[in-house]
Amino acid sequence: MIEEPRGDEPDWESPLQFTLTPGLLIHALMGTATAVHTGWESCIEEGLVVSDLVAMDDAAGVTIRLAEQEFFEDDNPDNVWHDWALEIRSGKVLTTGHWQILTTAPPAEWAWNGREAEKAFERACVLLGKRVRRGLMLEEAMPADAPPRASRH
Repeated sequence: MIEEPRGDEPDWESPLQFTLTPGLLIHALMGTATAVHTGWESCIEEGLVVSDLVAMDDAAGVTIRLAEQEFFEDDNPDNVWHDWALEIRSGKVLTTGHWQILTTAPPAEWAWNGREAEKAFERACVLLGKRVRRGLMLEEAMPADAPPRASRH
């Protein structure tokens, strides 16, 4: 027997259930990533992390992490890579997407990869009912020439 709903609307605190798989997360959140994978252990190396954002729901066992790390290739130490890694842990399963570029890449590539990883993080945080707000940063152009010296006439 199906119980009839009571009241005009469902309670805003009514629990909802969704079936998500690593494949669905990759499809929905990491479509622009350079590489994606699943695993049991994190591939983020703590000693290489230069930036880290984490959202958690301890009760559900879900963690969403956006970590930036830099590393060099073992066979070519001149190639230094910057990696934005979006890691979604649900229980013991990790689903990870990477946006990677060489640190010598043009600023437009840096901006694009950073935005794509941040957008994926923002969208993933919805799974926990969290919003991500961006901070403002002011960049001032550096003068091409030294400022004129003050002198007395």
